[in-house]
Amino acid sequence: MTDIPSDRVVESTGHSGQRVLDELFVTVIMARVTDHFGFFVYAFASVLVFPKVFFSYADPATAMLLSFMVFPLAFLVRPFASQVFKLLEPRFGRSGKVAAAIGILCISTMAIGLLPSYESAGMLAPVLLIALRVAQGIGLGGGWDGLTLLLQTNAPENRRGWYAMIPQLGAPIGLCVAAAIFYVLTGFLTEQEFYQWGWRWPFFAVLAVNVVSLFARLQLIHSKEHVELQKEQQLYSSPFFEMLRAHWRGVLLGTLLPLASYALMHMVSVFPLAHMVLTNQAPISDFLFVEIMGGALFIVAVVMSGVLADMIGRRRLLAATSVLIGGYSFLITTLFDGGIVFTLFGFLLLGLSYGQASSILPNRFEKKYRYTAAALSTNLSWIFGAAFAPLVALWLSQTYGLASAGLYLLSGALVTLGALAVLKYRVRPAR
Repeated sequence: MTDIPSDRVVESTGHSGQRVLDELFVTVIMARVTDHFGFFVYAFASVLVFPKVFFSYADPATAMLLSFMVFPLAFLVRPFASQVFKLLEPRFGRSGKVAAAIGILCISTMAIGLLPSYESAGMLAPVLLIALRVAQGIGLGGGWDGLTLLLQTNAPENRRGWYAMIPQLGAPIGLCVAAAIFYVLTGFLTEQEFYQWGWRWPFFAVLAVNVVSLFARLQLIHSKEHVELQKEQQLYSSPFFEMLRAHWRGVLLGTLLPLASYALMHMVSVFPLAHMVLTNQAPISDFLFVEIMGGALFIVAVVMSGVLADMIGRRRLLAATSVLIGGYSFLITTLFDGGIVFTLFGFLLLGLSYGQASSILPNRFEKKYRYTAAALSTNLSWIFGAAFAPLVALWLSQTYGLASAGLYLLSGALVTLGALAVLKYRVRPAR
């Protein structure tokens, strides 16, 4: 892999470059909050709503598994959607591509909130859910705009950990908002009201916040500085197979490095909620409040990751958190005791690891391949790390006991540690 030093925005465009970097702060946070808000609205609904609304013909555990089988579809189509929309970009422009992708995402998300139940439409209801979940993946994959990559690539040398942390704040903020909405709905509506109409409102809220995010992205994409950076090839869409020939090892490493963090995200948010629903240990609104508190810890830990990464290095921080995640995986049996310790401690570890998990490799790709390589490795890491985590963990826990689900999380930590070892000995720092 060839290492190319970063050409920072401030160096290439002076004061205007610093201004676009500041604008990136706001736009990237807005974009990632809206993306993850919709992400967690669907995730929570896949536990609280879909088993009863779309898979009510099965027993509760099987209905949950069926719901989790639909969950990964959006992740699976993302890499293909990214490539298809990349082919459309020369004809419609980057703003046209992003607008079309976000439009598909918004329409499909809102349509989920309008779907009939299995009781009223039969098997057509889950079939439509599957189709709309695929459409969500098309919108998410096609909407890759490179803004996060641009922020990481052009960060000042001594603040790269801090700048890498900024986009990652979207996940905990989006989680807190989504959990808070479902907390209110499950806590203040009757069960009948929630399943008849209450669950639909969060999907309409996703539509509204994505529209706001779209206008912010388009404004930045049309700025003069953004156009200059695209000419400098920092946002250049390189030919796919040419990029793979040059950087397939880097794409593979970029896929494996975040696995512990991405698996932990669902193991600490979606899976414990599913366990609580199936075991009826406490009112669901109570555990959603625990998730909100965990989300607050998540925010604090992501910010801490930026400080620690600039002090000790991102690779060391990710290695340390991966070791801790491996040890933490054995605490999964505490879910039998209410899951508060498992959830809160898990969110703390998640913030420390997730805050830097995807930021180690991008600057090591050649500049002309960086945009395409980062998009592919990001999409693949979500597939292998996060997409199947709820399904696999629930199946393992139902088949072999709760402790076996912890071994799944442990495997993710071991893969990340292995990738870090390869990164240390085979990839040299830029000179």
